[in-house]
Amino acid sequence: MEREEVPPGRAVVREGDDAKRFYVVVSGLFAVSQEDLGPRRVLRPGDYFGEVGLAMQVPRTASVRALTPAVVASCDQAAFDELLRPLFAEDQPSE
Repeated sequence: MEREEVPPGRAVVREGDDAKRFYVVVSGLFAVSQEDLGPRRVLRPGDYFGEVGLAMQVPRTASVRALTPAVVASCDQAAFDELLRPLFAEDQPSE
């Protein structure tokens, strides 16, 4: 994963853009919003975003903007597919 510092006010992803990375909030706060619905929620350390676009191969479904100085860790589609996609699968066999 790659670490990235994000200044307040900067958008990490924008609704409608191509989905290229999955993100985990390491520090700081982020606002999630959608054009049609407005503000949706606030993300805190430990939260993640970007999985919908990568898992479903659709454009970004929301915009995510830093509210405070923040840090995210992210991975690309290949790492997501190999390491994380199985965690989001609905039909995982139980042990």
